[in-house]
Amino acid sequence: MKDISKKDIGRLCSLSDNAEKIAITAHLHPDGDAIGSTYALLKFLQGLGKDACIVLPDRYPESLSFIVGREDGSLIISAKDDKDSAERLIAGADLVFCLDFNNFTESRCGLLSEPLKALPASQRILIDHHLSPDTSLYALAFSETGVSSTCELLFWILMSMPQTDGRPSALPEAALSALLAGMTTDTNNFGNSVFPTTLRMASLILETGTDRDSILYHLYNEYGENRLRLLGRLLYKDMKITGDGVAYIIIGKDTLKEFDIQEGDTEGFVNKPLEIKKVRMSCLIKEDDGFMRVSLRSKRGISANACAREFFHGGGHELAAGGRLYIPDDIAGPEEAPAYIEKVTHIFMNRDNG
Repeated sequence: MKDISKKDIGRLCSLSDNAEKIAITAHLHPDGDAIGSTYALLKFLQGLGKDACIVLPDRYPESLSFIVGREDGSLIISAKDDKDSAERLIAGADLVFCLDFNNFTESRCGLLSEPLKALPASQRILIDHHLSPDTSLYALAFSETGVSSTCELLFWILMSMPQTDGRPSALPEAALSALLAGMTTDTNNFGNSVFPTTLRMASLILETGTDRDSILYHLYNEYGENRLRLLGRLLYKDMKITGDGVAYIIIGKDTLKEFDIQEGDTEGFVNKPLEIKKVRMSCLIKEDDGFMRVSLRSKRGISANACAREFFHGGGHELAAGGRLYIPDDIAGPEEAPAYIEKVTHIFMNRDNG
């Protein structure tokens, strides 16, 4: 990770000091990194006496509710639940922090896409670890791909702030726990995208007494029975593996309804096929309204990001990316998804691997 410049920290202090109302936002379908980073920043700003809130495109998963303190629930607004309030908070903010995403497309920002676009660049700050941001859209951009997560990047930014003077213990315990939880989810519990700075971050947070065992329990041992039964069904019955070493699983609306699957319940499913030696890339496709959500994971040497960008209107990281298949633009209906997946991954895998 590149060093965080004193000039950028000075600019961040100036912008936040001069802002009376601050909004913090993240991407559509917020994951652990999005919730961990937004909530940690909220707690830091509250400690500075700021009037701050979190405005999200839609609800965060119930499985991540342990990250958020009960007293702060009213400070997290979902545009899907209350569009008018969400738009009003974004428009009325003196400063908006954009965390864990770097563009304002509908596929990334949902109902907040237009309100965020309407803001002048002078009111937006980016903190993100994804590829290819347009930094001209922000008054200040902390954009770093050589970190595990937005939570890690935010941690090092906060450690550079004069209020902490490099001391993790200067951060609220709730912020430290949120940052560790978010980093843990984005690295698949230190299974991927781990850098030396990632381990240093974890060590420094653990030295404060933050309870990692409790975080892991909440993250991995509190799902409903339906999640495990669905995973078993998908791996046994529905997973397909192509001759090119691509595993794909398609989850239709009927299956989601049959197993009563809520947002977040399929977190991590896309990683499971990579445990198979011959599988080099894994695709998880979930049916939604008018499109299918695509998650891609790959082993070293195969770019999930390049595949997502070329064939699924998306992108992300080198080994972890996502996108969409639009109906009827890309495929006529969900029943055509298998053929499409096999066709485009065959093209991709053979072109990239000789």
